[in-house]
Amino acid sequence: MIERTALYAGSFDPLTNGHLDVLKASLAVADIVYAAIGIHPGKKPLFSFEERVQLIEDATKAEFGRDGARIKVVAFDGLVIDAARKQGASIMIRGLRDGTDLDYEMQMAGMNETMAPELQTVFLPASPSVRTITATLVRQIASMGGDIRPFVPAAVAGALTAKFAK
Repeated sequence: MIERTALYAGSFDPLTNGHLDVLKASLAVADIVYAAIGIHPGKKPLFSFEERVQLIEDATKAEFGRDGARIKVVAFDGLVIDAARKQGASIMIRGLRDGTDLDYEMQMAGMNETMAPELQTVFLPASPSVRTITATLVRQIASMGGDIRPFVPAAVAGALTAKFAK
């Protein structure tokens, strides 16, 4: 049997319950899923790459148990299609929260298909309970001392609280 490998790219700054929802659905589509953290030299993330790797690994182990081992965390700094090829992925996972996401993601899927026809983009709709969550809003709420526990895994909530307590 051929192993199905997928790549799910994002900044994961921070990892949210929405990201976990997409990762969970990804495990039904692929045998191995790479959570690919985009590294952009011009951007200053809240969490370092190493911190994001640890948070993703901790959260996926806690949430998915043994299946968490099927999720691997990698970095990429170029085109997502190149990252997918490097990991041997044939599937690129994209999460959708709403119609705005769909419009944007359809454009990206079309461009990616032109550049890498061997890669298949798979859209996974977010569960209703997590559709409103964005990492940007989570960071804003945390920076103002709000309760972010409903929106992120426990490890991330602790890390955000510690980050903004400084």
